[in-house]
Amino acid sequence: MARVFSQVFGVVAGLLEKDGKILLVREAQRNGPDDGKWNHPAGWIDVGEDPSEAVQREVLEESGHIFTPRYLLGIYSLVRKDIEKELGATPHAIKIIFIGDISRTQQRKLEDDVTEAKWFTQNEIYAMDHATLRDLDIKQMVKDYFAGKRFPLDYIVHTVVIK
Repeated sequence: MARVFSQVFGVVAGLLEKDGKILLVREAQRNGPDDGKWNHPAGWIDVGEDPSEAVQREVLEESGHIFTPRYLLGIYSLVRKDIEKELGATPHAIKIIFIGDISRTQQRKLEDDVTEAKWFTQNEIYAMDHATLRDLDIKQMVKDYFAGKRFPLDYIVHTVVIK
């Protein structure tokens, strides 16, 4: 599906924690501005897709783990002025970040848009700069997670399709 950056768009992500470490995936955007950078398993919400289902799909595709959302961490707004010349527009994502449970082991291989998945400590993530971390707002998400922020999933009203 073609991605259009002329309007604000919706992204979902799973902030996955195990034993005090956060799972990040390395982006594989051949010739893209974020190729080789670390990100959390994330992606666009497809038109008509429920955000809770979208995050389950994205986490499975990008980490190989089955994800069960339990809470919302928060809703974050990210404007990427650093790549607006390259894209001819300013990407502005509204990011719905979920936390929850994952399968103990990877259930499938990673999709082609990521090359690896790796667990990082908080300090390793805080030490990353924009050359290695795709979106610096991930640092705030990690801080929010370890500060205990949690919101009920019912803050998101399920998708209603009008026909």
